[in-house]
Amino acid sequence: MPKIVRFAKTGGPEVLEIFDEPLAQPKAGEVRLKVDALGLNRAEAMFRAGAYLEVPSLPSRLGYEAAGVVDAVGEGVTNCKAGDRVSTIPAFGLSAYGVYGQSAIVPAFAVAAYPENLSPSQGAAIWMQYVTAWFGLIGLGKLTKGQSVIITAASSSVGLAAIQIAKAAGAIAIATTRKPDKKAALLNAGADHVIVTEEEDLVKRSLDITGSKGANLIFDPVAGPGLESLANASAQGATILVYGALDNRPAPYPLFPALQKGLSIRAFTLFECSTIPEVLERGKRYVYDGLASGALHPIIDPKSFVLDQIADAHRYMESNVQFGKIVVTV
Repeated sequence: MPKIVRFAKTGGPEVLEIFDEPLAQPKAGEVRLKVDALGLNRAEAMFRAGAYLEVPSLPSRLGYEAAGVVDAVGEGVTNCKAGDRVSTIPAFGLSAYGVYGQSAIVPAFAVAAYPENLSPSQGAAIWMQYVTAWFGLIGLGKLTKGQSVIITAASSSVGLAAIQIAKAAGAIAIATTRKPDKKAALLNAGADHVIVTEEEDLVKRSLDITGSKGANLIFDPVAGPGLESLANASAQGATILVYGALDNRPAPYPLFPALQKGLSIRAFTLFECSTIPEVLERGKRYVYDGLASGALHPIIDPKSFVLDQIADAHRYMESNVQFGKIVVTV
């Protein structure tokens, strides 16, 4: 009777409950994991609150990222077997699948081995952050050596992954954070410059850093009214990539700077990559190579949680004090 996390109504972290449930069996094309660790993502908090792109089918499971050991496979599964150490790739709907718990069933195409030298906590902190950042910066943004990229909400796991990928590409990583307490950590994580937006003018600092040219690429999960400042901080012909909506206020289209600079404003989600096998395989190869070379190294927030503290872990995620991936051990 594994422990499984569910919620019967949308709301704050307090709606998360833990139940003892019979061990489920994988269907054709599915695999079952004995879960060792969970990586938390802001999208899961939004889904729990009823503020995500996908509407929960209640009572709902939750969770995109887990690391564990395959303990059963359904009919037709050939890419893994019982005993394999794998982690899950966000390539499924949360209404259909969810990994929070001691046991999880996911589509077979959504699991991948993770390097033997990584712990389960690190294994649960790979795919969402690195594939999102790779697809945005490299796949869509075509970031190259010498270009500059503004990375907003840079202390998030995806933001830190973007810093590592930008540096691997030879680009100039300009990280933003609201408060000064994370500035030193962001510089230590590889950012070339850090803009503290509550103390500094984003546009002025960006133009100062880039010699008045502006940034070639913007990588932004925030959106909201700040989109106009990002447009004003952009270079001629720049691309603004929006992959989230952390600021749920309306995001007015910055028409004048877009016209003046010929900007491209492109929204995307990870699923645009993770549900297309050939694109996902390129992303996985990039991540495997980066982990092997050391260019990529998951940064885990030092505060740890266990499964019984899942609601506390969500509260911590919503406090915005974390630096890197929040991991729950199971």
